[in-house]
Amino acid sequence: MSTTGPLSGIRVIDLSAYIAAPYGCTLLADQGAEVIKVEPPTGDNLRSYPSTLKAEGRAFLGVNRGKSSIVLNLKVPAARDVLLRLLSDADVLVHNFRPGVAERLGIGFEAIRALNERLIYCAVSGYGETGSLSKKAGYDQVLQTMSGICTLQGSKENPKIVYGSVVDYYAAALLAGGVSSALYQREQTGKGQFVGISLLRSALAMQSARFIWAADEPRDVYRDMRSGGITGLYGTAEGNLYISANTPHFWTALCELIDLTELATNPRYATVRLRAEHSDELIPKMTQALQVHTALEWEKIFGDRVPCAVALEIEDMFDHPQVLAENMVATFKHPSVGSYRGLSRAIKFGHGEQVALRAAPTFGENSNEILTGLGYTLEDIQALRTAGATS
Repeated sequence: MSTTGPLSGIRVIDLSAYIAAPYGCTLLADQGAEVIKVEPPTGDNLRSYPSTLKAEGRAFLGVNRGKSSIVLNLKVPAARDVLLRLLSDADVLVHNFRPGVAERLGIGFEAIRALNERLIYCAVSGYGETGSLSKKAGYDQVLQTMSGICTLQGSKENPKIVYGSVVDYYAAALLAGGVSSALYQREQTGKGQFVGISLLRSALAMQSARFIWAADEPRDVYRDMRSGGITGLYGTAEGNLYISANTPHFWTALCELIDLTELATNPRYATVRLRAEHSDELIPKMTQALQVHTALEWEKIFGDRVPCAVALEIEDMFDHPQVLAENMVATFKHPSVGSYRGLSRAIKFGHGEQVALRAAPTFGENSNEILTGLGYTLEDIQALRTAGATS
């Protein structure tokens, strides 16, 4: 696939599964990289996740756009030879094997560095490369629970999961940023390097505003980064509305538009901190005032004077005027699913947009094409299939 993005000409070998590492590779594809997804004979587990789509998992489609796919059974020596041939002139390798697995397969960092010293070697793990937990499997909601996200969402007594794989997707962004930085440094040094991404780092990085403990502080202090007070979701005459009015300008406008101007001039509520301290007084008054109109009506009334949003569903985003104005939705053609709409790209560049958008690949869709490009003949490919190296 020809691309003109900033990473055009970069080849990424994606050995990963699930969300964090694969979506990090997708973000690289969004920027013009050629991404080859290498799957075992059983496929990426995300393909078989529950979905109302029968031909392919919805999550797999969303996480793996823009890639090609080859099937390799790395337990078979001939398949490992294919992979090594791929890696010999690749720019990036991404995997999410637990520490030690890549070494057992003969594709650990030291072995691959000897093969291709320019390769950026990115390993995604649950807990990092060292320490007592390094060999444990890590998953988004496991790390949410461990890192305090769930008690923040609920409470210590009643923790709540944040659905949507937020730790995975943040790790994906860290992967794309880290790999891109390593590629930039390679231009200066001529050498690749190891890039380590972990869900634990991701979960803590997401909470950087909370992950602060001053030397003279006790354990139980208020570390929540939420402004408190009047910022939050409100019920209206119909529907729910999120309001954020922390600055003096927005607070004054809010009070005026909901016909509670006396609150704006009351010194008890003059700052964000004071409004948080007196939220038990403010919230009932605001809630009552907001019953006059529906959430959609309030959104129009507030306009750009008060930051707010009606609580919508993801289905509403496919035809949302702002989403369409930013060309965030693309129509993809898929051999099994047919036509479907999904996110076009996560990053917008002023120059060198990709010239083609590509759906997530079917299982092993490009095996022959990739093997032929590596110099394998049709007879060689059939021999690989007979040996169980590919399918």
